[in-house]
Amino acid sequence: MEFSAEQIAGILNGEIIGNSQVKVNKLSKIEEGEPQSISFLANMAYEHYLYTTDASIVIINRDLKLQKAVKGTCTLIKVDNAYECFAKLLETYQQMKGSKIGIEQPSFISESAKLGENCYVGAFAYIGENVSIGNNVKIYPNTYIGDNAIIGDNTILFAGVKLMDETVVGKNCIFHAGVVLGSDGFGFTPDENNVYNKVPQIGNVVIEDDVEIGGNTVIDRATMGSTVIKKGVKLDNLVHIAHNVVIGENSAIAGQVGIAGSAKIGKNCMMGGQVGVAGHLTVADGTKIAAQSGIGANIKKEGMVVQGSPAFYIGDYKRAYVGFKKLPEILDRLNKLEKNNQ
Repeated sequence: MEFSAEQIAGILNGEIIGNSQVKVNKLSKIEEGEPQSISFLANMAYEHYLYTTDASIVIINRDLKLQKAVKGTCTLIKVDNAYECFAKLLETYQQMKGSKIGIEQPSFISESAKLGENCYVGAFAYIGENVSIGNNVKIYPNTYIGDNAIIGDNTILFAGVKLMDETVVGKNCIFHAGVVLGSDGFGFTPDENNVYNKVPQIGNVVIEDDVEIGGNTVIDRATMGSTVIKKGVKLDNLVHIAHNVVIGENSAIAGQVGIAGSAKIGKNCMMGGQVGVAGHLTVADGTKIAAQSGIGANIKKEGMVVQGSPAFYIGDYKRAYVGFKKLPEILDRLNKLEKNNQ
């Protein structure tokens, strides 16, 4: 796709300084700018690159006073907020890039499946019996959608996503490559010989509206009932959500987090990378959990910030960690005192 400075300025309500007809077809960092690319300058620490960049267009703030002339091959677009405008441009580009419509072949769509208007189904996709798909849904190649699944309007399933039977997905969701929704929960029971017998997992996964899930994240179906990811939740790559977990609205969870079965996470919570949450626990609304923490007990007070394994209030953790770092010094002093008293 190719855009002129005039078109971009129209989208951003910007002022052009230079050639309004110059065209770009790619995005770049200002320090890595090259011909036919567009970049932006928001952080003044990078201002010196503005005068040497080979980018064809650079978006800058209106109030920026140039220290010297930019290259003659570089056109500037002045806007109120360069960072926000570049983000808007990225969003527009992404929408245009993802505007595919139609059904590619080979692919399989069951006769009992229902597709809405303006959908895209990529090659080698499989859509099972009684599936219901809303309008403007994008299903990229090698995606599997099991029987009786439901997908709401404007949802995007990138390549290799797997929605197992009975999975329910809301509107405006984004699932990145390799996401698996509705695989069996980890349910086994040992007999008298300690042989593990599988417990059937007959529930499902429910994803509400406006949820985004990163690549290779797996969410297990419930043993009975539903594993529920509520509206506005954002999950990073390589997250594992076990059976019957509930994650509250607008919570954000970073990579490599594992949440064990039947845990209940409140709304507006945040978890850093590699957090582990034990099963059947409750985490209160607004809780923030620092990276690599282990949650082994309920967090009942809303808005707590915790760290450590087992995790506790972050202020106490930092004080304790200072003491831990000084432990060798403390032990040396203690040994000297003991020797002196002998």
